[in-house]
Amino acid sequence: MNRTELKLLNIFSDLDKNDQSSIVSFAEFLLEKAKQDGRLMVVDQPVDISRPEEERVVAAIKRLSATFPMLKKSSMLNETAALMSEHILKGRSAKDVIDELEALFKVRYEEFCRHREPDGREAADS
Repeated sequence: MNRTELKLLNIFSDLDKNDQSSIVSFAEFLLEKAKQDGRLMVVDQPVDISRPEEERVVAAIKRLSATFPMLKKSSMLNETAALMSEHILKGRSAKDVIDELEALFKVRYEEFCRHREPDGREAADS
């Protein structure tokens, strides 16, 4: 999370429910305006990037991040780092780690799809 995101989150958490709702409404308005103005490209489908025969774990993470640009990588950081550590520190094979990374990204994409509204927007929290 960068400084701006952290600052926004801190401000948001200090507000009451009504003000939080106003911020969410305004953010949705800005997002819709950016889409209409062509300043935002929303990618809901994975990009078809094939897996090379020989690939390093770091390259696989980059490939999977590019394949699934709609996913928030920060939410997968712990799992991704743990798999990378298993490879580097414990000597787990790159192929096995990459297989597991691919499975992780696919599961997160399926979760992403389940939480989308029919019009492509993210579903509101209950």
